[in-house]
Amino acid sequence: MIDFALQRKNMVESQVRPSDVTDRRIVRAMLDVPREAFVPAAYKTLAYMDDAVRVGDTGGAGGRAMMAPRTLAKLLQLASFEASDVVLTIGCANGYASAVIARIVQTVVALESDAELAASAQRTLGTLSADNVAVVTGPLAEGYAAEGPYDAIVIEGAVGEPPRALLDQLKDGGRLVAVVDQGPVGKAMLWRRLGDGFDSRAAFDASAPALPGFERPNVFAL
Repeated sequence: MIDFALQRKNMVESQVRPSDVTDRRIVRAMLDVPREAFVPAAYKTLAYMDDAVRVGDTGGAGGRAMMAPRTLAKLLQLASFEASDVVLTIGCANGYASAVIARIVQTVVALESDAELAASAQRTLGTLSADNVAVVTGPLAEGYAAEGPYDAIVIEGAVGEPPRALLDQLKDGGRLVAVVDQGPVGKAMLWRRLGDGFDSRAAFDASAPALPGFERPNVFAL
């Protein structure tokens, strides 16, 4: 029988902590939340590997997948959560990242475009009594303005670039974090709303599974 509790501890000690993740709230949450509960039965033995784990068959040729633990932890740290934050997660898939964030902030709105994945996330979050997470469905690139504006937005996958519609759903001072696909190696980026404008910075090299609806437009050059 697989000792998932031991694997969870090993994930944190060998993947998360050595990656300069110093926010103890993130470390505690990743120690507490059973990652294997969010993975389909066929992939449970891979739940704690240092890579993305497949969770669905929609959203492109490779299907949908959850981020590698170290990438997720570093991205969440970049978001600089406060306990009172209301956070929107884009592409929540199976709900794992939303469950981790919910241990840190006041409220999580978890947006998913795939109805089956959303239903699965809702069930699993319910079994874990994650009562401060609301799973909603809709196009990912449009965000979920009905519950905004948000203190932070986390895009759970690689994007060509975040649409302005998402940045507009931030409060003044709000942060958006995402992995931007720039070829073989992407960049984790932070955007911050400053009044009517935004600033941005690249934080670290990263890769993540692509999210549907965020593909970079093809540009033809003569």
